[in-house]
Amino acid sequence: MPHDPALAERMRQALSQRKAIAEKKMFGGYCWMLNGNMLCGVEVGRYMFRVGKELEAEALKRPGAKPMDITGKPMRGFVWVDAEHADGQDLRDWIAMAARYVGALPPK
Repeated sequence: MPHDPALAERMRQALSQRKAIAEKKMFGGYCWMLNGNMLCGVEVGRYMFRVGKELEAEALKRPGAKPMDITGKPMRGFVWVDAEHADGQDLRDWIAMAARYVGALPPK
């Protein structure tokens, strides 16, 4: 997935104080891992968050959120969020939601 350098930098800043985060080049863009599990990523104009199936409905009620669909079939537990709806505290809130799910997964 092509990435947006400005959004990638925003994500780096938002994640800078969190522990066990690793940045990884994937799909032509960047993703961030928590304990080895995918947490979030960036694409042009939007972010990707892994919120899990249990939090997906709650996540999709938030402004700018859409199901993640790359192949014509939605990827359950992942959402796209338009960049204009995820800046500052909103971005940190999205990260926190994803970390609730991903942080409970066994480390890889």
